[in-house]
Amino acid sequence: MGFFEKLKSGLNKTKDSFDEKINNVFKNFRTVDEDFLEELEEILIMSDIGLDTSVKIINSLRDRMKKEKIKDEEEVKRALREEMKKILDVTDINLHLNTKPSVILVVGVNGVGKTTSIGKIANRLAKDGKKVVVAAADTFRAAAVEQLEIWANRAGADIVKREEGVDPASVVYDAIKITREKNADILIVDTAGRLHNKKYLMDELNKIQKVINKEMSEADREVLLVIDGTTGQNAISQVKAFKEETDITGLVLTKLDGTAKGGVVIGIVEENKIPVKFIGVGEQIDDMEIFNSEDFVKAII
Repeated sequence: MGFFEKLKSGLNKTKDSFDEKINNVFKNFRTVDEDFLEELEEILIMSDIGLDTSVKIINSLRDRMKKEKIKDEEEVKRALREEMKKILDVTDINLHLNTKPSVILVVGVNGVGKTTSIGKIANRLAKDGKKVVVAAADTFRAAAVEQLEIWANRAGADIVKREEGVDPASVVYDAIKITREKNADILIVDTAGRLHNKKYLMDELNKIQKVINKEMSEADREVLLVIDGTTGQNAISQVKAFKEETDITGLVLTKLDGTAKGGVVIGIVEENKIPVKFIGVGEQIDDMEIFNSEDFVKAII
């Protein structure tokens, strides 16, 4: 199965939800008027895209319908897909890892799929010929280190780990040293994700960033926030919390195959101007792909 087929299958619940609501609007469809646009706007809001983003999309559609004389259902859907794609394309989706070594700092709350995402990203990079080291800096959850080790081994990446409870920043310091010793291309750093103890979590994150700033000041860096697609609007508050503490360069979307709330992605990108860089559409190590906005909007509408 190709990636688009996986994506389409994974987003079935979101697509079914969109289509059911949109088809209900078109049942009584006579012309593209204000009543029609208001109903469509309501559907976008109900699909977790968010109020402000939904209003922006509908305003753009209104202008296009006047200029392009859009009249039928397929033309409306095409225009809707194009407006969503514009939002998703406003930022650079490429990974910027041109130095040797470079760093990927991975953040996100517990349970979003951070560990599996790191394994899948490490696997992609290894397939591109990169030598990868993974730092297990979530030291307060023993299971996190064990899981990360399994995924790192699958990806053929080296892992740096220490005993439970060790200062996470010290693990990162050791990992930077080993990355240089092994002449590795990329260091991927896992971090803790206990937002219920936000201050302590963010203090840890800041310490890790200080170590990276000091020891790898010249290295290219990506800060990837992992978002669980099933959380819908809660994902927006997670982005806000992490944005306050670090410069997020990209999003990783997970678990979209289990939700009808995939539309939240569009609202997050529009509100924060942070690009989606990876999307996970399955449980296997190869089920992580670079985000493609055209495929995404086709898969949900």
